[in-house]
Amino acid sequence: MTRLATGAELRTTGSGTAAAVVCMNGGQGRLAEGNWGATVEWLVQRLAPRLPELTFGEVRYRVRSWRRLDWCVEDAEAAIRALGAKRTLLVGFSMGGAVAIAGAASESVEAVVGLAPWIPDRLDLSPLRGRELVVLHGSLDRWLPGVPGVPAKVSRRGFERARALGVEGRYILIPGAVHGVAVRSPFGGLVALPKAERWVDLLDRELRRLLLDR
Repeated sequence: MTRLATGAELRTTGSGTAAAVVCMNGGQGRLAEGNWGATVEWLVQRLAPRLPELTFGEVRYRVRSWRRLDWCVEDAEAAIRALGAKRTLLVGFSMGGAVAIAGAASESVEAVVGLAPWIPDRLDLSPLRGRELVVLHGSLDRWLPGVPGVPAKVSRRGFERARALGVEGRYILIPGAVHGVAVRSPFGGLVALPKAERWVDLLDRELRRLLLDR
């Protein structure tokens, strides 16, 4: 565990030298202390053994809220600097998608992968210029009372805005998938959501294509 210059924390898995994959969690409206998100944690646990050439870093924000999106971006940028890789890919889940896009201007960043990413219409997408954007989104993702979600049409609109700027990319809809890949049980363990293995297989494929097959 590394304490970042901003006060956030970075947890690393693996010690591959090919590239770093920096992962950002989701957030909420209410100001709350950062945590280790279940979706990102579940994915890293499965991807790191498959991809030993890579180093995975998970960011624990100081405050996990879109009302402090600028703080979350600062935390992500601090994690990129702390890892110091020559090549970096950013993975952002939900609100972390907006964080990853905003932090993509860092010199070492080559691509952004959004997992059910929140890409609000007001978000500046110019940091993606010269990088690739990949979006993976569940077809059943939606907001319900008491249940967080990001409808696929929201990320699709953001993706098309990026394409209009000349950003290369891929948009992949996962039939039957909901918002997220895993949740944390009351006992602390991780519980996979529907289509979880499909998420990990697709992300594995994209990481190989973007970082290892070039």
